[in-house]
Amino acid sequence: MARDQLLEAQPAATVSLRQSGGGVFEITVDGRLGYSKKATGRFPTKAEVPAMIAS
Repeated sequence: MARDQLLEAQPAATVSLRQSGGGVFEITVDGRLGYSKKATGRFPTKAEVPAMIAS
């Protein structure tokens, strides 16, 4: 879901999925952490995902 939303907002983006453990879900944009489930305790909302690219 997040991958599709990122590609909708930025079709030329390169989106990859890296395996992790411990319930960690993070979105990194241009080497910058855009979202961390570990820090917030929840998954991002549908509105938050495209905003990560814009900021």
